[in-house]
Amino acid sequence: MACVLVVMQGKKEIAERILAVAEQRGADKSTCPSEIARMLFPGRWREQMAAVMEVAIDLCNNGKISITQKGKEVDVKKIKGPVRIKQVVG
Repeated sequence: MACVLVVMQGKKEIAERILAVAEQRGADKSTCPSEIARMLFPGRWREQMAAVMEVAIDLCNNGKISITQKGKEVDVKKIKGPVRIKQVVG
């Protein structure tokens, strides 16, 4: 059970950072998920990219952020290639 709590705490920290960075950048600018991973896990960010993307997709599905490719919102079930995270306006 303790392991589950650690994972949930990690996901909460990732979600908080994604939302904070999106808010700081505003609706006109975006961030790369790797920037979030580098902020939170400087020495091992590549290992954490899947977790960052999982949390970002959850946030997107809940209407908290937008995930884009080439400036357009993308269906998170069909992501291929690099994406950006943006604040949702409204």
